Amino acid sequence: MNLEDLDYFLPEELIAQEPLADRTASRMLHINRNNGEIHHKQFVDSIDLLEPCDLLILNNTRVSAMRLFGHKISGGAVEALLLKEASAGVFECLLKPAKRLPVGTEIQFESGLVATVSAKDKDGVNEITFHDSEGWRKTLEAISVAPLPPYIHTHLRDRERYQTVIAQHPGSAAAPTAGLHFTQEYLDRIIKKGIQLAEVTLHVGVDTFRPVQTGSLADHQMHGEVCEVPEKTARLVSECQGRIIAVGTTTTRTLETFATGKRQLQPGKTVSKLFIQPGYEFQIVDGMFTNFHMPRTTMLLMISALASPKAIATAYSEAVNLRYRFLSFGDSMLIL
Repeated sequence: MNLEDLDYFLPEELIAQEPLADRTASRMLHINRNNGEIHHKQFVDSIDLLEPCDLLILNNTRVSAMRLFGHKISGGAVEALLLKEASAGVFECLLKPAKRLPVGTEIQFESGLVATVSAKDKDGVNEITFHDSEGWRKTLEAISVAPLPPYIHTHLRDRERYQTVIAQHPGSAAAPTAGLHFTQEYLDRIIKKGIQLAEVTLHVGVDTFRPVQTGSLADHQMHGEVCEVPEKTARLVSECQGRIIAVGTTTTRTLETFATGKRQLQPGKTVSKLFIQPGYEFQIVDGMFTNFHMPRTTMLLMISALASPKAIATAYSEAVNLRYRFLSFGDSMLIL
């Protein structure tokens, strides 16, 4: 594939700005992997496409990043996306406007919370250090908001709506959005049908939103993301008598990273830089739930490898024409 093959026209009004009240209420586009046929369904229809003995695997990461709004002591608005706490009171973060916030700049947030830009690096990741004050950590939790992607401009009232129902292990800068469609009640129905569930962990990095920037796919360098496969999941994969279906590109990337052969996983923890594109031979995954992705992203390449570039191009064209909801809070796709 060429970079141009990852382009498509996405009308801005199709980018979902808020989640549906019912997680399972979205539409779902189903691509048959065997023949490329496309069927337009509702997400709740997916249970009819799953079969007893199938294995459904989800990413149990939890979003721990926080977004804050403030201003420089000298004036000027500031936005901070806190990615992780590097040491007590010191956070790795992304800042806007980064170029106007040199080391030493003091930032005033709500409720009297103050931080100083304490480090910057060439990749755009900064450090800010919060001033030690009574109850500063509780204040930070109270004034921060969900770290929604930059294409979502609507405030999210319930922060838990940007977490999956199985979110357990903090570490992500963004939600594994394919899993946002599932409720515990729906997972219980899946189990009752005889389908097994398993979990992996991949902490989603902020680079997940960035399109391919290089002139060719061959020059693209994947960002690393910490991921883990437990022994139980490796065992369930090797014992599975049906199909193995990943919930999301993050789950797929994790499973294929740890693959040692057909349906064989080596449990453990690592940093994955696996770049899946057409021509890749999947060792573990037979199908995938996913959302609709931005143009020129590695996620589009991955789903094109699982279905086919032609099938994905056709599916996205139909989804635009039929006014599907796109991106993080949008509708679902099932490649199976």
